[in-house]
Amino acid sequence: MHRYRPNVAAIVQNAAGLILVCERIDIAGAWQFPQGGIDPGESPRQALEREMVEELSLRPEYYQVLSQKGPYRYLIGEGKTKKGYHGQEQEYFLLQLKGEEALINVKTPDQEFISCKWIDPAQFDARWLPPMKVGVYRQVMKDFFGVEIRNDLP
Repeated sequence: MHRYRPNVAAIVQNAAGLILVCERIDIAGAWQFPQGGIDPGESPRQALEREMVEELSLRPEYYQVLSQKGPYRYLIGEGKTKKGYHGQEQEYFLLQLKGEEALINVKTPDQEFISCKWIDPAQFDARWLPPMKVGVYRQVMKDFFGVEIRNDLP
């Protein structure tokens, strides 16, 4: 039986309907949504609020939760585990940014991202992801935006 780590992920959307993707500090060209584990005793909403501050310096008063979907699951694969888990079980939140995009700052004490950019949901490229995450991202983008993510962009 597989053990899945409880996790939250956030899609931050601006007033123009563009979504925020962030480039990992440790893997050039790897773009993803902010995400993180749910700590013991924490609700998904509390984990979301903590992760947004830890990864984007974005406090709850600067966004509104529009919707929540999940769980989405993926396996690390090849029998590998991380922190004793075989994969992640994620609750996804769609957030509407309230205020200036300049509120987002990835230079945090435990920095995970080197940069961020705003894209149209249909511009998301599956090649930005490790293979284990592609299925979840495909389903998330279909569920939240009705788009098929691409893997043919230059």
